Amino acid sequence: MKVFGFAGYSGSGKTTLLEQVLPRCVGQGLRVSVIKHAHHDFDIDRPGKDSWRHREAGAAEVLVTGGRRWALLHELKDGHEPALAEHLGRLSPCDLVLVEGFKREPFPKMEVHRRASGTPCLWETDDNIVAVATDEPLPTDLPQFGLEDYQGVVQFILGYVGLSSGSEPPL
Repeated sequence: MKVFGFAGYSGSGKTTLLEQVLPRCVGQGLRVSVIKHAHHDFDIDRPGKDSWRHREAGAAEVLVTGGRRWALLHELKDGHEPALAEHLGRLSPCDLVLVEGFKREPFPKMEVHRRASGTPCLWETDDNIVAVATDEPLPTDLPQFGLEDYQGVVQFILGYVGLSSGSEPPL
């Protein structure tokens, strides 16, 4: 599996960019998975639902399955938060894993930066940032893309990870 990420501060547009890049990669015939790092206390379950009740009762894992999807909820309790590599090992085989977050992990990432955020640029201190999607020109030799240059971002990523198929048709 090839792995490429999007890093940036909250509100920079990582999710918006990823949701535009994803279908363009899939449109190239690639099987693509996503890993999203969320805040410490996130939950995809809802209080009162059977799976929530099972976890509240002490289950270490609850697998919810249906005709269209399944999800495994694993309680860490007092355990350590798994590193990205551990999560990658849980995925089914695919061509490309796009990662949102995990900005401190050592893998190739595109920084998503907005001038209005007033946050520092990650590329200044992170050698794993290999390109930037931004709304302003930045003083770096890294490749830079507009926040809405979705096709340019896709071509860069596929070329960077070695999945480039030549000319990618626009979506």
